[in-house]
Amino acid sequence: MTRRGWLLFSAMSVIWGIPYLLIRVAVRHLDPGVLVLGRTAPAAVLLLPLVFWRGQLHLLRRNALWIAAFGALEFGIPWYLMASAERHLTSSLTSLLICAVPLFSVIGQRVRRTEGPIAARRYAGLLVGAMGVALLVGLDLRGGSITWIGLLMVVCLGYSIGPIILATKLAHVPTPVVVAGATSFVAICWIPWSVLHWPKGFSGETLSCVAVLSVVCTAGAFLVFFELVKEIGSTRSVVVTYVNTAIAVVLGIVGLGEPFTVGIALGFPLVIIGSVFATSSARASASLNAEVGADANIIIHE
Repeated sequence: MTRRGWLLFSAMSVIWGIPYLLIRVAVRHLDPGVLVLGRTAPAAVLLLPLVFWRGQLHLLRRNALWIAAFGALEFGIPWYLMASAERHLTSSLTSLLICAVPLFSVIGQRVRRTEGPIAARRYAGLLVGAMGVALLVGLDLRGGSITWIGLLMVVCLGYSIGPIILATKLAHVPTPVVVAGATSFVAICWIPWSVLHWPKGFSGETLSCVAVLSVVCTAGAFLVFFELVKEIGSTRSVVVTYVNTAIAVVLGIVGLGEPFTVGIALGFPLVIIGSVFATSSARASASLNAEVGADANIIIHE
């Protein structure tokens, strides 16, 4: 991998590793719905001019329905549920549970029968990953937390369905168009809720978290990831999914003083190993590239 490739990879690992910590801090004083608006509205304002400058507004209008559906399943609903859950769960546990998304994706591919028979090692990966999630849930379970863990599984489901829409209905639409349209739709939908739940004031810490989440972790992240895939290819780019989870766990423990529990110690390695094996293939193919795009929650047009 080139020096530029390593720099982009390192940037993405951090960019998608810090949201869990920032969300945990922001929701201390901010309603989760207001946070969703704060994450999507600035990103839409930044990306819509890019779409206009490229002369791609017609693509946005033509595919508005599916872009809206993608936005709801990838941003609107999951981000609200995740922010709500982080009021009750640690950012470390949240990031590890969300890391189960690739496992959901493989199951979805099997149900939809979009590829040939799944290799035995991928089934083994599913089993190992499921054991890891079970350890995380079972050993780190606290009173009342089962509800929020269940909601995070809904988030994983949304993160798995969203890429299916990208791959089947929006594969011909450039990424900036999809993200600009999706964030715009979600922001508009959350305006009424946010008006009713608007806080009396914002601390500098809260504003900083929201700004980074929107500008860096949403708008900037997709543009950087676009360059990363062009530089090193989609197959190697998917590894960032596992690295950013490790960063999120470390940040939660070091930055927020969250405990390093037995569940994390035992479940973390199993979730990562299971996800790697469940999303791997014996050889590169067109279907693999599609899977990789799904796992990264974005379709890139090289």
